[in-house]
Amino acid sequence: MKINWGTGIVIAFVAFISFILFFVIRMTTSHNANHDLVTEEYYKAELGYQKEIDAEQNALNFNEQIQLKKSPKGLLVIFPEGFDNTNVSGIVSLYRPSNKHLDFNFPISLSNSHLLIPDKRLLDGRWDIKITWKHQGKDFLHKESLTF
Repeated sequence: MKINWGTGIVIAFVAFISFILFFVIRMTTSHNANHDLVTEEYYKAELGYQKEIDAEQNALNFNEQIQLKKSPKGLLVIFPEGFDNTNVSGIVSLYRPSNKHLDFNFPISLSNSHLLIPDKRLLDGRWDIKITWKHQGKDFLHKESLTF
């Protein structure tokens, strides 16, 4: 049987379309390519972004910055000395870009100038940390990424 050039073009088109469809179906059904959003309601979060910018500027205008240190017991969040520990309230949010099921929030309750996040909650890898706190009616925000 002899294949002419018209039949060859049709076979090439069918092979190319099959190749593309194979990868489209594979990528839509594969769980390896599952990427989670940073937040489910990002339009609602965008509306409060100016407050976040102001809170971050408040933290930058303060004399000292929050320090994050790794210790054998976990992650140590050290607040500046200028804050009265009893009047600080807020949340430490830890976001894991690779898996949303590892994300968690840790409430700020200080007895001295530091807060310890236990090592058992932190798996090795990249973490985005967002510390929001309120002191004397003023909002503060500190963002940092680190590899634990």
